[in-house]
Amino acid sequence: MPMTFVFITVGFSITIFFSLVSIITLVAFICSVFIPILSIFFRSEGFIFAITCFIEEEVNLIVCGYDISQMNYFLKILGGGREVGRSAIEVGNSDGSIILDYGVNFDEKDNPNFPLQEMPGKVKGFVVSHAHLDHIGALPIYQIGSLNTKVYGTVATRIITETMLKDFLKLSGAKIPYEWVEVRKTMDNFMAIGYGEEVEIDSLKVSLYNAGHIPGSSIIKVSSEKGVIAFTGDINLTETKLMKPAEIENIGDANVLVMESTYGKFNHPNRKDVENDFYDKVMEVVESGGTVLVPAFSLARSQEVLSVLAERNFPYPVYYDGMSREITEIMLGFKEFLNRPDLLKKAYDNFNYVKGWEDRHRAWKEKGVIVASAGMLKGGPAVYYFKKLSENSKNAVFLVSYQAINTPGRKLLEMGKFDEYSGLLKARLEIFDFSSHAGRRQLLEIVKSVKDLEKVVLVHGSPDNESSLADLIKQEIGVEVITPENGQEISL
Repeated sequence: MPMTFVFITVGFSITIFFSLVSIITLVAFICSVFIPILSIFFRSEGFIFAITCFIEEEVNLIVCGYDISQMNYFLKILGGGREVGRSAIEVGNSDGSIILDYGVNFDEKDNPNFPLQEMPGKVKGFVVSHAHLDHIGALPIYQIGSLNTKVYGTVATRIITETMLKDFLKLSGAKIPYEWVEVRKTMDNFMAIGYGEEVEIDSLKVSLYNAGHIPGSSIIKVSSEKGVIAFTGDINLTETKLMKPAEIENIGDANVLVMESTYGKFNHPNRKDVENDFYDKVMEVVESGGTVLVPAFSLARSQEVLSVLAERNFPYPVYYDGMSREITEIMLGFKEFLNRPDLLKKAYDNFNYVKGWEDRHRAWKEKGVIVASAGMLKGGPAVYYFKKLSENSKNAVFLVSYQAINTPGRKLLEMGKFDEYSGLLKARLEIFDFSSHAGRRQLLEIVKSVKDLEKVVLVHGSPDNESSLADLIKQEIGVEVITPENGQEISL
């Protein structure tokens, strides 16, 4: 009996031992296979996406067969609510949704802020108004792991988006939750559609129309059996050298208007007067022996300034530096999106692109004009030129872009110096309103052009700009106006 017990005990122990070894081996195998995958998910919040996708698929089993016509549609602000940038507007019902834009903005330390997220399985696609980072910078998040969310926009927006995302990844890669593979997938899933063309995404019909902001920019019109929503994106009704005015006649049947309000408190001066004033003052500086630095965004603002100079046959050297050449070449490949492609081609052919440090050194020593990024002097070659030119009173710095709070450009305007540690600027400083956004009067004109309007939703504006414009619209038209916070859902 004792001997039998010993054999049983030993046998049981051996069984347990080999069972544990098998379990440990299995766990090691699972870890070796899945940990790399999970690390990708955790890195970019993809793990949360995977879990929510699974849960949502289970929930969807319950609502299968539900009559879509009985569903209530909603509009949810994922970004751009009472703030400029980070644009992201969700439209849909309980069965699914689309998201209009998915961008970023930046905090005081230049860290990117991303929009709120929706369960990825619910999102049937993105529709992009244009290729500025504050409207497209977060798109690759919905390509992480097994996600392959479709993106829709104009062909010009598609090509420029790739360039902008590559540059964003290069400059801010450590601060953003995706990598090159997600950018590549974004472009693979980007479907180009033309102005006036209608595409169906789930239960919604989407069409695009020229927004007049930058080449390829679009007003997005979303139609369902419940009504029509129009999203202006960034919009401009002023004809410029680069752009024709927005085609607002195509959204006259909208029931709900989602509209930007960047300049809800302000009107812009006459564009022709701004161009003439800019050119006259450039000539004044250069003919006095100075050099004019024009810090400008690589996308659209640089091309606008170069076109103004080309139209007037500026007789002195013009240099342009940064990503603007690549963007210019893209634009010239899609002339149908330009107002005066002849002027941009003339600038491209006649002006000097800076190819390296030798050209850069030559540029600031010549009397003439240098157009360089970044537009707010936050980085890029413009900072190099600024340091070389700022100490000479013969030179000038002409700002042509919006200067955000806490940027060097804003500090120049407010304090007369680049930052707290710099000396006072000796070069001449001026700012010119080359805005590509509609002003207060134009925004009101857009609202008045919509005949059966039920409500206006103001986004992409500071609280004071949104509130001021809301008061004006209520006073002039009497329609309901909403100025939502991020995360707010509006029943349609």
